[in-house]
This record gives sequence, structure tokens and C-alpha cells, in this order.
Amino acid sequence: MRSEAAAPTAPARSARFLIAQGSLLAFVAGYIDVVGFSALFGLFTAHVTGNFVMIGVELAQSGQGVLAKLLALPVFVLAVASTKLAVAALARRGTAPMRPLLLAQAALLLAFMVAGLLALPIRSADAPATILVGLIGVAAMGVQNAKARIVLSEHAPTTIMTGNTTQIVIDVVELLSPAGTQKDIARTRLRKMAPPLAGFAIGAVLGAPAFAALSFWCVAPPVVILLALAAMQR
Repeated sequence: MRSEAAAPTAPARSARFLIAQGSLLAFVAGYIDVVGFSALFGLFTAHVTGNFVMIGVELAQSGQGVLAKLLALPVFVLAVASTKLAVAALARRGTAPMRPLLLAQAALLLAFMVAGLLALPIRSADAPATILVGLIGVAAMGVQNAKARIVLSEHAPTTIMTGNTTQIVIDVVELLSPAGTQKDIARTRLRKMAPPLAGFAIGAVLGAPAFAALSFWCVAPPVVILLALAAMQR
């Protein structure tokens, strides 16, 4: 499927840059997902369907935090739909969508950080301020999820790593199998899939200690990453 990123005025970027960009976006996704989970009573911001699992857990225990997790899905859907409409509008004007989408996500993550700082101390999963913080984070990552599917559809996913991990295992087995007949294809896919998986894992590992040390100030590095990527778009 042809990506909607192919605006007539947007020159193709090098494969190396696109892999690095995907890895940084995956880092942001893993990092913010863990920050949200740590700060907001188990709320997933990037892996939004994981909230269904957490709803089941909460209903079996205290029942706290269910409202935020229920609201996460419609907010996520709204963010994805808005991104799709924005990309279509930009395409009609002949404008490459990556820079505007990166800036939009950076603005939402900045709002997530500020709202989180204003909501401190966060003691209740059901407090309106807590829910608002979480939903802003979900909206930010909804933009990234949509961007990965609409604009970067030919590249490795940057938010949900299950498919990447599955494909990496399949390709490694192909490379190690003496009877493998698609080794070149598998090698090419590995070069595309492995860096985002590594970026996501690093972000996830760093997210929790960063939040423990810096509270919501820890969201600043992902904002800077997104702004830097936006500045590098052509």
C-alpha cells in the first residue's frame, strides 16, 4: 500500500535516516507508555488496547482507574481520525505531513507534561485531573500510531512491537535455516525491524526510572526528540 507521505514536493529520505527516525519514534513510544503506566495507575498511552486487560484487572480488584481506561479508547480513536483528516488536508495542499504531525505530537506531549506537573501529587486514579493527564497522553500517542500507519506504512511499526518481534523471529529462523530460500528478503526486513524494537525496549527500560527521578519533567526528552525530528524534515 502506498504511503500518504508521498506528497509531490517531499523528496525521498535516505534509508538510514528513516531507520534512525523510526528507532527514535519507537523510543518515544516505549518511554511514554511506561511513564504513563507508572504515573497513572497502569494506563497505557501507546499500547492502548492493553487497557482492556487492565480494566479486567481493576474490576477484579479495587475498580479504581476503570473510567480513564474506558475513555482512552474513544480519545485514541478521535486522535487517529483527526490525524487521518489532517494528512488528507495536507496532501490536498501538496504539503508533506511529517513535520506538522511531529509538531502536533510534540505539543500534545508538552501538554501531557505540564498537565501532569499541575496535577501533582497524583493520589487517585479517578480524580478528574488524573484522567485528563492520561487522556492527553493517549491523544499524543494516538497521533504517533496513526502516523505509523498512514505516513510511514512502508516502514516498521513504532508503537506496537508484537508484530515486529514476530517478524524478527521468523526472519532469524529463515537466515539460520539451511533450506531458507528468502535470506536476502529476511536480511533486509531485519535491518528495518530490529532497530525500532531496540529503540522501544530502551525507551521502556528508561521510562520508569526517569519518572521516579524527575516526575513529569521526564517527558521533556521525548518532546525534544520530536522537535529535532521535525526540524530535520524536508
